[in-house]
Amino acid sequence: MHEMGTVIYIIDTVNKICEENKADKVLSVTIQVGEVSGIVPSYLVDFWNWAVKKEERLSGAELKVEELKAITRCGDCGEAYETVKYAKVCPYCHSENTWLETGNEYIIKEIAVADS
Repeated sequence: MHEMGTVIYIIDTVNKICEENKADKVLSVTIQVGEVSGIVPSYLVDFWNWAVKKEERLSGAELKVEELKAITRCGDCGEAYETVKYAKVCPYCHSENTWLETGNEYIIKEIAVADS
């Protein structure tokens, strides 16, 4: 269950950003999670809700999760396509010379804080 480690990393990162920007209270954090990242959004939210209770600045903050589509690019024809739908074989030229361009990452997109 790597969602636990992911949430701890997000909390640490948000706390550092808040310290740098003198923000006292976080209302919500929006993250984008890649479609093939292996992260289960419901597990992430459940662990978040448990973990932020222990964080003064984050207590009660909502975790918003947006899905990032997985996109694969073909090295032969240059076309991009949906990874989940077509997997490794390019639907345009049928090459297997492909690579995952996006969809296995997670990104902190936005931190909403209360006005001081």
